[in-house]
Amino acid sequence: MSSNRNIISFHEEEASSSSSSRSPNEARPPASRDGIDHFGHDFDRDEPDTTRDVLGDDPLDGDIGGAPMSFKRKQKQSIFSQPGRMLSALTGNRFGSRSPVSAPSSTGTATPTLLHTIDTTPSDSEAFVPGNNGPKDGVPLDWYVEGPGRRVGYEDMTAIDWIFEYTKERQRLRVLYSSATGLIGQIRQLADASQVWIVLVLTGLAVGAIAAGIDVVSNWLGDLKTGYCSSGPDAGAFYLNKQFCCLGYDQGAKCMGWKPWAAALGIGGVAGKWFIEYFFFLIFSITFALAAGFLVKEYAIYAKHSGLPEIKTVLGGFVIRRFLGGWTLVTKSLGLCLAVASGMWLGKEGPLVHVACCCANLFTKIFPDINGNEARKRAVLSAAASSGISVAFGSPIGGVLFSLEQLSYYFPDKTMWQSFVCAMTAAGVLQALDPFRSGKLVLYQVKFSTSWHGFEIIPFALLGILGGLYGGLFIKANMRVAQWKKSTTWLPGPLSQVAIVALFTALINYPNFYMRAQTSELVSSLFTDCSLVLDDPFALCKTGAASASTIVLLIFASILGFFLAAVTFGLQIPAGIILPSMAIGALFGRAVGIIMEIWQHNHPQFFAFSTCDPDVPCVTPGVYAIIGAAATLAGVTRLTVSIVVIMFELTGALTYVLPIMIAVMLSKWVGDAFSRRGIYESWIHFNGYPFLDSGDEGGGAQHVPDITAGHIMTRIEDLVVLTATGHTIASLRTVLNSCAYRGFPVVSDPREALLLGYISRSELAYNLAACNLPPETEAFFSHQPLADPRSTLDLRPWMDQTPLTLPSRSSLHLAVSYFQKLGVRYVLFSDRGVLQGLLTKKDCWYVLNGAEETRRAAGAGTGSADGTSRGGGMGILAGASVGGDAAASEESDLLGGVGDPLRLGPESPNDDRASGIL
Repeated sequence: MSSNRNIISFHEEEASSSSSSRSPNEARPPASRDGIDHFGHDFDRDEPDTTRDVLGDDPLDGDIGGAPMSFKRKQKQSIFSQPGRMLSALTGNRFGSRSPVSAPSSTGTATPTLLHTIDTTPSDSEAFVPGNNGPKDGVPLDWYVEGPGRRVGYEDMTAIDWIFEYTKERQRLRVLYSSATGLIGQIRQLADASQVWIVLVLTGLAVGAIAAGIDVVSNWLGDLKTGYCSSGPDAGAFYLNKQFCCLGYDQGAKCMGWKPWAAALGIGGVAGKWFIEYFFFLIFSITFALAAGFLVKEYAIYAKHSGLPEIKTVLGGFVIRRFLGGWTLVTKSLGLCLAVASGMWLGKEGPLVHVACCCANLFTKIFPDINGNEARKRAVLSAAASSGISVAFGSPIGGVLFSLEQLSYYFPDKTMWQSFVCAMTAAGVLQALDPFRSGKLVLYQVKFSTSWHGFEIIPFALLGILGGLYGGLFIKANMRVAQWKKSTTWLPGPLSQVAIVALFTALINYPNFYMRAQTSELVSSLFTDCSLVLDDPFALCKTGAASASTIVLLIFASILGFFLAAVTFGLQIPAGIILPSMAIGALFGRAVGIIMEIWQHNHPQFFAFSTCDPDVPCVTPGVYAIIGAAATLAGVTRLTVSIVVIMFELTGALTYVLPIMIAVMLSKWVGDAFSRRGIYESWIHFNGYPFLDSGDEGGGAQHVPDITAGHIMTRIEDLVVLTATGHTIASLRTVLNSCAYRGFPVVSDPREALLLGYISRSELAYNLAACNLPPETEAFFSHQPLADPRSTLDLRPWMDQTPLTLPSRSSLHLAVSYFQKLGVRYVLFSDRGVLQGLLTKKDCWYVLNGAEETRRAAGAGTGSADGTSRGGGMGILAGASVGGDAAASEESDLLGGVGDPLRLGPESPNDDRASGIL
C-alpha cells in the first residue's frame, strides 16, 4: 500500500508541474486573423525563414487568381477535350505527376505533426486547390490527433465495434474512388463491387449442392433402418433408397426389389418378423445418433443444435471463433445426415441456415476487403442465411423474409436484393439436381385445387389457438429440460444422453407407424389430398368408422412428439425444431380435418354446410394439416409474415393465404401471452449471449426500466482507469497482469479526471508486445512535445479519442438505443468533460433481461468479472499504475471467462484468426 501511495503522490506532483501544458483534447479559444498575424510578426523576428515558409502557405493570404468565388460544381471535362487527358484517363492518374501524400508512421515512435508538408516547399505545380488534399480524396487520417484509433483483431467472445467497421469501410471506398479514375479505375471499381455478388452466387451454388446431398444421404440411411434395395429383376442397387428402388410402382407393396430385414434373414413368422425389424430399427437409430454426436464432440462442438441462436447473435455483432469454420461445415453436414436418419424428433431446416452461413464465411476469405471488415461480412452472412431456408422449404421468397424477420440485425434494401439472388441461386441448383426425381424442391411440396368455405374459419382459428398453446408450452418444457440438465451433476456425458434419448425415441416410434416414418415423409403424407393419392401407406384416407382409430393415433403421435421434441432439442447433435413443430401441428391438424370431414359427411343438412356442393368433397383434411403446421411453427418461432409466405410457396394456392394468416396471427397472440421470447430468443437468453434486439423498443421481451443511466452505470468511484502520463511499459504490463478487463478509460490526471479517450486491452497488449523497447520506457496517451520518439511509446494512435459519451443524467432508454441502433460496445458518461461513469453492452443485457441477481453472483469472489471492480479499494487515484474498466469484460464472463490475463501478445492486426469469426 505504501508503494501505491508513492505512485499516487508522484503523479500528483507531476500533474501539478505540467498543469501549464494543455491537453490536445482540451478546448482552445479561437484565434482571430489579427492575432495570427501578430503572432507571425513576433515569431518572424526569431525564425524569419521558417515562419515565412509555414505561414506563407496560407491560401487565404495569397491571390487565388482574381476569379470570383463560386460554390457551383464544376462540369467534368471530356477526356477528348485535351490530348493530355487521354493517358491519365487510361492509367487512372488523377493528379498527373504529383506523388501521393505519405501516411504517418504506424509504429507509434515518430513525433506527430499536424502539418504533413511543413518541411517541404510547395512547387508551382502543387498550388493549393480546395478539396484536393482533404481526407475525402483518400488522404489517411492523422491517428495521433483524431479518429477512433487503430485496432487489432477481435478476440473470441467479444462484440465488434459497428461504428469503427463502417468508418473503416467508408475510408476504404473513399481511397478507392478517389484514386481509381479512368478506364482502369472503372474496372477496379467494378471488380470491387462484384466481390459480394461472387460470394453470394458461390454460396448459393454450394448450399444447393449440399442440401441435395443431405436429402439423398439422409433418406437412404433412414430407409436402411427398415430394409435395403436388392439387385434383382428391377435392376436395384444397395445404394438406392426405397423411393428410387421402387420407382415406377404406384403402390409400395407391389415393389419386389425392396427387402425388409426379416425377409432378408428368411424369417416368415409374424412375431419373429416384427421382432427382427424392431431390433434392426433400434440398432440403426442408436448407431446413427451416436455417430452424429461423436462427430460433433470430436471435430466441431459448434455443429450441435440448430445454430440459429448463435447466428442471430453473430449477426448482432458478436464474435464466436470457429463457429463458421470449415470443420464446422463438414461436421454439420455429415452429422445432419446421421441425425435426421436416426428418426429422432429433429429437422434439418434450421441447421441448413448454419450450413449456408458457413459456406458464405469460407468464400469471403477469397476477398480480403470483405473478410477484413466484420460489419461487411455480417451483411453477407445475412444475405446467405436466406439460401438455407430457400432449399429447406423450396421457398426463395420465404427465405428472404425469414432472414429479415428472424435473423438479421441490420437489413438494408441492398441486403434484401442480395438475399434474393442468393436464395434464388440455391433453389435453382436444387431444382436442377432434383434429389427426389419428382420435380419438387422438397418432399412435402403439395398442390391444392379446391377452395375453402366460410364455416371452416372456426376450426382454422381453433388450430391457431392450439398452435399458440403448443408453442408456449413447448418453449417452457424445453427450457426446463435444459436448465435441469445444466444444474444436475449426476447425469451422464453428452454422448450417453444422445444414446439414451435415441433408444427411448426408437422404442416409442416403431409401434406407431406415423412416428416410425421419416418426419419429411410423414409431413408429406399429412399434407396430401386423398383424392389425388393412389398409395396410402399411413391409412389416412379411411372412411367411416375405420377413421376413428386414425384420429386416435394422430392425436397420440402429436402428444408423444411434443415430449420427444422437447427432450431432443438441446442434445449435442445437429438438430432443428422447425420440421418437428410442423409435423406435430400437421398431426393434430389432420385429426381436426378428419373430424370435420366426418361431421360434414354424416350431417350434410347442417346449416353451416349449406355452401357445400353435393357431389364434391367439401372438406380437405390436408388443408387442416397445413394450417396446423403453420400455427405450431408460428407458436414456437413467433414468426408471422415469413411463415405465411413459406406455406403459400409450399402449397401454391393463393386462396389459402387468408386462413393461414388468421391461424398464424392467433398463434402468435396466444404464444406471446406465455412469453415474448420465441424458441431462439429463449436459447440466446439461456446461453447468456449478449444480444440486444435492434427492433425491440423496450416494450417487448427486453423491457427498459424508466430510470436514468446513472442508476446502473459503473460510477467513477468504482472505476479503475489509466491516466494520460506517468506510465512505463513495465507498469502497463502490470496492469494487464493484474486484471482481465477488456479496456481502460483514459483521463487527464487523477484530480480533474477529464476524459481523453478509451483504449482496448487488445490494442494495448499488442503495442506492448510489438514495440521492442526496454521495460522502463515511458508510455503516454497525450501529446508530449518534448518526448523523444526513439525512447518513448506514444499510444495515442491506438486509443479511441472520440468515444461516444452521454450526460450522466441521460435516460436509460437513450443509452439502450445507443447499443441497439448504433451497435456500440460501451458508452462513457461525462459532465462537462469530467468522467462520471461507464456502461457496457453487457450491463444493458443484464438489466433488460432481469438478471441483476445473477450479475452479483457471477461477480462475487472475482473482483467483478463484469468489470465493475466494486469495492476494490483502489479507486481512480490508482489509475497511473493499475487500471481497469467496467466496460471491458463485455460479455465474457457469461461465456467462460475473458481468457488468460497474463497473455500480453495478441495476434497482429493482419492475423486472420484474430479478426474473423473462425
